[in-house]
Parts: sequence; structure tokens; C-alpha cells
Amino acid sequence: MKLHKESKGTITVATILFIIISVLAIYFLKMWSLLIIMPLLVVYSLVFWFFRVPERDILEHRENVIAPVDGKVVMIKEVEETEFMKGKAIQVSIFMSPLNVHICRYPVSGKVIYKKYHPGKYLVAWHEKSSTENERTTVAVETATNHQVVFRQIAGYVARRIVFYCNEGDQAKAGHEFGFIKFGSRMDVFLPLDTEIICKIGDITKGGVDVIAKMKD
Repeated sequence: MKLHKESKGTITVATILFIIISVLAIYFLKMWSLLIIMPLLVVYSLVFWFFRVPERDILEHRENVIAPVDGKVVMIKEVEETEFMKGKAIQVSIFMSPLNVHICRYPVSGKVIYKKYHPGKYLVAWHEKSSTENERTTVAVETATNHQVVFRQIAGYVARRIVFYCNEGDQAKAGHEFGFIKFGSRMDVFLPLDTEIICKIGDITKGGVDVIAKMKD
């Protein structure tokens, strides 16, 4: 199983703790140590599972808006996007549980024209105010169809580290990685009002593969 590059520090710490706790359990509890080691082994395995990098067949897209993450669609509504678009947009929000793949991908192809990191709170990721109050990043892309699309990584109650690798001027390719969020979070995508929304609330998305909307060319 291929692991994400962001896993290195977390797995190192998890391995050290696993070894220390296991050795102490064996020394003090003898045969009863399995009561500690077995549950600990499950948690240790889940850390590796969280950082997995699945193989995905990424296609070329022009009008299609691709699911930026694995997760569940929890919101589709018209909102006021005040940071960059400065107007009304359709917001599609996808919630990621700790068991989902947490690679963040470009939802559209085009050119990165804006990026900004915002420190903030750690409300639960499905809370509506988390989009404006939690730790987050905002990225905007000028698409191949001459639209502006904004997407936002949002830290959740458990997630405490957001990473994004893109810079202004970079070429964005729909479905390709631009960042990572650790341990439970949300992605918001803000689309023009005339965008055809294909997904619906409750849909389970596969990042980089599933089409969630289609923009007019």
C-alpha cells in the first residue's frame, strides 16, 4: 500500500508510542498485555489506512467539476461567497470522516489565481459556520471555460493540520492533488450560479473520479 508523504511524522510518532506501550504492557501485565496490545494494534493500523494513496484513473476534463475529495455531500445551496467571488454562488460541501482518503484534488482545470491560508477555530466540520470560522485555506481557479471557481479546505474538530501545495500561476488539472488534510474535515466548492449540479445531498463521492457538476462552456 502506497502511503502519502504527509504520513511520515505521524507514523513515526505512532510507531514509537506503539512500541513503548507494548513493551511496558508485556513487562507489567505479562499474558494480560494482549488486552492492551490488540486494541492498540487496531488503532496503529488505522493510522496507516488513513494515509493510503489509492490508484485513480484521472481523466482530462473541461466543463466537468470533479469531486475534490472522498466523502459525503452534506450541503448544496446558494450562498454569498465574500472572500473572492464577492457575490452569489452555489456551494457544494463534502464531509470527510477519518476513514476517508484525505487527499485534496483540484475540482476544475485552469489557472490558480488566488490562494490564502486562514487560522481559525476547530468547530465540527459539518457545522455551517466552519466554512468561515474554522482554520481553512481558500483557492480560486480561472477555468478553461472562463469561469472563476473557489474551493476551500476546512479543518474539523479532529483535523489540526491543513497542507496545500499550489501557488498562484500554477496550472490546475481537475482530479490532480493540490493538498491534504489530516483526520476528518470538509471541502467546500463554490460554483457560478448557472452551473448544472449533478450530485445530490447524501451522495458518496470518489475524489478525482466522480463528476459533481458541469459548467457551461
